[in-house]
Amino acid sequence: MKKMLLATAALLAMGATSNAADLAARTYTKAPPAVVAPAINWSGFYVGAMGGYGWTQTVSLNGQNFSDELNGGFGGGTIGYNWQMGSPWVFGIEVDAAGASIKKSELGAEAKIDAFGSVTGRVGYAADAMLIYAKGGFAWANNKVSALGLSESKTHAGWTIGAGLEYMFAPAWSVKAEYMYADFGKETYLNTFDVGADLHTVKAGVNYHFGGPVVAKY
Repeated sequence: MKKMLLATAALLAMGATSNAADLAARTYTKAPPAVVAPAINWSGFYVGAMGGYGWTQTVSLNGQNFSDELNGGFGGGTIGYNWQMGSPWVFGIEVDAAGASIKKSELGAEAKIDAFGSVTGRVGYAADAMLIYAKGGFAWANNKVSALGLSESKTHAGWTIGAGLEYMFAPAWSVKAEYMYADFGKETYLNTFDVGADLHTVKAGVNYHFGGPVVAKY
């Protein structure tokens, strides 16, 4: 009888030890991983205002090149659309136009870019609220040449390429900084002057995104 009681007591003690171990294991389970905040999705329409400074590195006149001839400020607007489909890559299309006073006057003659713009494709990489992008496409500029008491305006067409950085600083609002290079084809003015130019621009702008930034769902 004593042996049976001792055996029963030993079994009960083993069971209690096992249950305590199970409780300890359950009590000290590994903590779940931290929840990562979802990224901003840049998809959607946007409009904005921008302005900056532009200068020509080369102006051609009847086949002869001149350096650093035209310079001045500009201001205008932007409209565009972005696509971001489940990855950090953002694709878009953007149209902008600006009034300008980028000019050079000398010896009674003047050349002045009074408006320019572009239609470009855009590709960027988003790190949550920050977007780094490159863009390129079609560019145009309206230029006026005045000389010998006569003047004529013409629209030049060419291409442009550049890059920028955009930051979503508040719901639906972003700011950007951008550099662009444009090369415009030649046009003949006053039946005498064949004029062509390139254009460098640096600009800052602010954009409003319709509907606000969408939180990505994964």
